[in-house]
Amino acid sequence: MIKGNKIILRKLSKGLASSDSVTLNYDNRYRRRIAMKTDGGKDFLLDLAKTTELRSGDLIELEDGRFIEVKAASEKLMKATSDEPLLILKAAWHIGNRHLSCEIQMDNLILRFDHVILQMLENLGLTLEVINQPFNPEGGAYGDTRTTGHQH
Repeated sequence: MIKGNKIILRKLSKGLASSDSVTLNYDNRYRRRIAMKTDGGKDFLLDLAKTTELRSGDLIELEDGRFIEVKAASEKLMKATSDEPLLILKAAWHIGNRHLSCEIQMDNLILRFDHVILQMLENLGLTLEVINQPFNPEGGAYGDTRTTGHQH
């Protein structure tokens, strides 16, 4: 099976053409080594030196020089909005306090769907909408692309 062992970040991939793509949900975009199938049906082994976050638009370089474009799959998410910026800030604090991944936009917060968190945010006074789109949350504050908890 052909291996993909190098990631070209989206911002550095200008001018490189992909021969296929692989569409992955958020959980499956944090990998080191796993057998994958492209959207075109080709098998390959992702075989990276360390666990890496694959972002939409990144390219996986195969051993033969071809590139596979990473695409973020649509997922069931929830969008929290309010006309009051302070409510959005308070919600962001509560979300961070629970170590939840969150996509932060100017006037809303996007999280993975969770009925308990949905109820909490509604109780805080936010308006919640269930949506389907790719999930691209903020990375870690210390240069990590993804956080998996914390240590004291």
